[in-house]
Amino acid sequence: MTETWRLLQTGYLSAAENMAIDRAILVAHSKGLVPPTVRFYGWKPAAISLGYFQQLQEEVDLDACNNFGVEYVRRITGGGAVFHEDELTYSIIVTEKHPKISKNILESYGTICGAVMNGLTHLDINSQYAPINDILVAGKKISGNAQTRKQQTVLQHGTILMDVDVEKMFALLKVPNEKIKDKLISDVKERVTSVHHLKQEPVSFEEVALAMKKGFEESFKVTLEEGVLTPEEESFATDFKKTCFGNYEWNHKR
Repeated sequence: MTETWRLLQTGYLSAAENMAIDRAILVAHSKGLVPPTVRFYGWKPAAISLGYFQQLQEEVDLDACNNFGVEYVRRITGGGAVFHEDELTYSIIVTEKHPKISKNILESYGTICGAVMNGLTHLDINSQYAPINDILVAGKKISGNAQTRKQQTVLQHGTILMDVDVEKMFALLKVPNEKIKDKLISDVKERVTSVHHLKQEPVSFEEVALAMKKGFEESFKVTLEEGVLTPEEESFATDFKKTCFGNYEWNHKR
């Protein structure tokens, strides 16, 4: 019998809300309150998410963020700073004891990224996994991913780029040497791609979400059943937004 997981489609939310919800689901799942969950979401307004261990002032131009109306938030996952604008973001929350999830971090990345790659095939996009946490199309990055494990629960989230504004991204993120900024922009344009660029036609958020749903169902051999956040998760998320992701001290602590 096919296992049933929960699918959450929470639409476009603020940076603090998005990160608070991911963490709330992790806590709820670790307590046995909710089933394994896959979530699809977007960011409005646009935002930068900072890796847990990064130095905010070294990575992000806060004045530029203010000028562009772009938010910033510190994740509970590691990795680098990511600019979120025209993309679909997924998260998956599942116990690390699940038979499909390897105790080996690299292998678990490969499994979850494989579901994203499977989803891309439903958009007629063939991709390759680039360990530890990237997905490439013809050598160009279309997806970056980050994982953490807490309370015997895996949280992995990642992006599927639908379009990308490299100039805007570099206006918001600091570079070590301003003199080579133009070269960096040029290099990134050569190394990053998007669904819109590959398809050469508009593809909606909903179309990408449907493709990803199929990809996760096929890869994990589950049925994703649409659901909503529970009252406990709503409460956890409200608390995490207040104490962490919407909190100045949390976001500026490094």
